[in-house]
Amino acid sequence: MSNFDSTRKRLADLLRDIVAGKIQLPDFQRGWVWGDQDIRSLLVSIARAFPVGAVMMLEAGGDTRFKVRPVEGLDPAKIKPEETELLILDGQQRLTSLTQVLMLQQPVDTHTHTGKPLRRYYYIDIELALEGEEHYENAIIGVDESRVIKENFGRDIKLDLSTPEKEYENFYFPCNQILNSDEWEEGLLAYDAAKFGRYAQFRKQILNEFRNYNVPIIELSKENKKEAVCLVFEKVNTGGVSLTVFELMTATYAADDVNLRDEWYGNPKQDIKGIHQRLSKQRLLCQVQPTEFLQALSLLHTWEKRQTDLLSGKTGKQVTGVSAKREAVLSLPLAAYQQWKTKLTDGFWKAAKFLRRESFFSTNDLPYRTQLVPLAAVLALLGDDWLQPTIYDKLARWFWCGVLGELYGGAVETRMALDIQELMEWIKSSHQEPATIRDANFQPNRLETLRSRNSAAYKGISTLVQREGAKDFFWKSTIRDLSEDDWEDNRLDIHHIFPKKWCEGKGVPPSRYNSILNKTPISYKANRMIGAKAPSEYLVQLQTHKAVQLDDVGMDGILLTHSIDPTKLRQDDFEGFVAARKRSLLTKIEAVIGKTIVWSDETVPEDEADKDD
Repeated sequence: MSNFDSTRKRLADLLRDIVAGKIQLPDFQRGWVWGDQDIRSLLVSIARAFPVGAVMMLEAGGDTRFKVRPVEGLDPAKIKPEETELLILDGQQRLTSLTQVLMLQQPVDTHTHTGKPLRRYYYIDIELALEGEEHYENAIIGVDESRVIKENFGRDIKLDLSTPEKEYENFYFPCNQILNSDEWEEGLLAYDAAKFGRYAQFRKQILNEFRNYNVPIIELSKENKKEAVCLVFEKVNTGGVSLTVFELMTATYAADDVNLRDEWYGNPKQDIKGIHQRLSKQRLLCQVQPTEFLQALSLLHTWEKRQTDLLSGKTGKQVTGVSAKREAVLSLPLAAYQQWKTKLTDGFWKAAKFLRRESFFSTNDLPYRTQLVPLAAVLALLGDDWLQPTIYDKLARWFWCGVLGELYGGAVETRMALDIQELMEWIKSSHQEPATIRDANFQPNRLETLRSRNSAAYKGISTLVQREGAKDFFWKSTIRDLSEDDWEDNRLDIHHIFPKKWCEGKGVPPSRYNSILNKTPISYKANRMIGAKAPSEYLVQLQTHKAVQLDDVGMDGILLTHSIDPTKLRQDDFEGFVAARKRSLLTKIEAVIGKTIVWSDETVPEDEADKDD
C-alpha cells in the first residue's frame, strides 16, 4: 500500500490554506532565507507559467508528532496548532515567499544578495509587462516600505507608489492584489477609466497566470513512521544543509512541551543550566555534540530493553537490538531521555576522568571523539565500580585497542552497539573479550607511515609515551606531575627528535623524518633549544642550561622515558635510533593492548605529513 499520493492544487487555494493555518511548518524546518532576487525570479516564473517544482507535505495527526509553527509573516497568536491538516516538508522557501508577497499587506522582510536586510513591496510595471514575457524580469520590481524610489542621492523622486492614486497614475500593479484585485480595479476605474482597457489586457495576460497556476503536491500519509518522514525530508531538502538528529528530536519533544535545546544549551533567561554547560567544565568534553549524547542515550535505552527481553525469555528477533543508529535515536521516547539524561551526564563526566588518568588533557589529543559515546554509556551503567582495578584495566585495554587498532573512524554505530554489550558482559564475567579487542591489530610498519597528528594512532602513541612516564627534556617533569593549570602553561606538543633541517642536510627523506618514530611530546621551551642542531649538540646545550643542569646519566634517563636510545641519539645515528625506537614503542603498544604484535607484509595506510612539517 502506497504511503503517499500526488495531486495538483491551485496556488490561490494553497496560499489561503496557509493563511488559515491549515498548512503549517514542522518546527524542525529552518527559517525562511530567500532574498529579493529569489523572490522576483519566482514571481517571473509563475507569470510565465513555468514549473516551479513540486511541494511535499505530510498529513498531520499520525504517530509522527512534531511541534508546528505557521509560515513566517503570519501571526502565531492567531493560528492554532490543532488546526493543522498538512505540514510542509519541501517547498517552504517558495510557499513562504508567495504567501508574504501575494497574501499579506505588510512589507516582506528579505535581504540583498550580500545579506543586507530589506523590507520590500512588490509591483508589476503594467505597460512594460504588456510588451512581452521577455520583459517580465524588469517589469517585476521591489520597492522599500516607503514605496518611493529616489535618485540623485535621494534628492529627486523617480517613482512614487505610496498611495493607490500614485499606483494608478504610474500604472504599477501591487502584487499583494494579484489574487483578488476587485478593490484596486474599482479604484482605477474611478481614477482613470481610460486606462482600464490596457489593464484588462494585463489581467488576462499576467494576473490570470497566477490565479490559474497549479502546484504539484506530493502528500505523505500520516501512517509513515517518523524516521521515514525525516529521511524523506533530508532527501528533498534543497537548502543544502541536512538536519541533525538533535534538531529532529528537538521538534519531536517540543510536541510534549520539552525544549531539548534548552536542556542541552541552557537558557539564562529562565535560569536553566544545560547539560553542555556541565560537560564543558571538563576540557575534554567541551566539544561533545548533542547528537553524540543522544547516541549514547540510545545505547543505554536499547541495552536496558534488551536485558529486559532476555530476562523475560524472549529469543531471536523478539529481543531488542542495541543500537546507536539514526533510526534508533529518532525512536527514543521522551521517557527514556528523562530516565537516562542525568546518569549519562555523569557517565561523560567519568569518561573525562578516565581519559585524564590515561594522560589525555586536550580535545585536540583525543584520537576518536566517537569512542566517547560507548565509553560514557558503559560508565553510566557501572557507576563508581569503574574505579575497581580489575574493571579499570579492562576498560583501558578496550580503549587502547580501539585507538591503536584504528577502529573508531567512519561509521561506527554497529561497533558502538556491540562494544557496550560485550564490554559489560566481559566486565561482569569471564565472557570473551569485546569485538574491539579481538579486532585490534597493529602492524609494526604502521609506525613508519604515521605522519599526521590527525591520525588516531599518531595521537594515541604520542599520549601513550606520556602515559608511560615521559619526562620533558627541559622541565624534567611528567605530564602526570602537572595540575590542570600547569598543563595549560607547560603543555607538550609533538616535535621532531632529529630536527627537520638536520635530516634534510643528511639526505633523510621527509617520509622518514616526519613519521611518529622521529616525533615525541616535548615542551615549546625544549623544542626552541633543539632548533636545527644535531642531537649530539643540542643535548649538551640542554644539559648545561642553568634551568636543567643534568649530567649524561640524568639526561639519558629522560631520553629512555621517551623510548629513545641515548647512545644512538648522541652518536647522531638516525637509522640506529629509528630501529631501536620502533622496537621500544612496539613493546609499549603490546603491553597496552594486551596482545602480541604479529609481523606481516600486509599493506598499511600512508598518512600525509602535517602542513607545518
